[in-house]
Amino acid sequence: MTTTTARSESRSGVRGTDKFEARRSELANATLVTLAELGYARTSLREIAQNSPYSHGVLHYYFQDKLDLIAEAVTIFEAMCVTRYDEAVATSATAEELRGQFTEMFFTTLASESHLHRLWYDLRNQTRFESSLQAEVAEIETRRAQMIWNVIDRYCELRGEPSRMSESLAYVTFDGIFQRGLDDLLNGVAIEALQSRRLLDEAFAAL
Repeated sequence: MTTTTARSESRSGVRGTDKFEARRSELANATLVTLAELGYARTSLREIAQNSPYSHGVLHYYFQDKLDLIAEAVTIFEAMCVTRYDEAVATSATAEELRGQFTEMFFTTLASESHLHRLWYDLRNQTRFESSLQAEVAEIETRRAQMIWNVIDRYCELRGEPSRMSESLAYVTFDGIFQRGLDDLLNGVAIEALQSRRLLDEAFAAL
């Protein structure tokens, strides 16, 4: 049982059915763009309702509060994200080809989905204050770390040398570069001028 489901069951007093969970996912997916545009700090269920086809009453029935909704939405988004590099891993014939595809996709998603990624980092930061989110965030972190490691492991295999970084260090490094780029991008730095481009080259050189 996920933490989100536990929150729902605690509120309703009954075990959530598949239909109930499916409706939660549908609503979270439909409001994902609104959540990303408003950001964590400015978001409430009422504000989300005002910017979506769904009433406040409907959202409140399926979600205990905005954290419940945001956690569900971010989980859906991250489930899509963690497979984004799979094709590059599967089709690249050389280490440089894989590195090139990864880099292109890295900055493409950074630019095209910046507000959605910001929502993820907002949620992750919120675990410092909301212990109920820790299990869900930890699960997402594990999938993100595995996504990065799949790329690095294949890259090192193609170049014929093992990685000098552990899986944990690699994730912290590449995720930190991504977050740095996201912060700069949201602060108005042009995508072509991001320091993350140089940092990503340095990270690959350090592998």
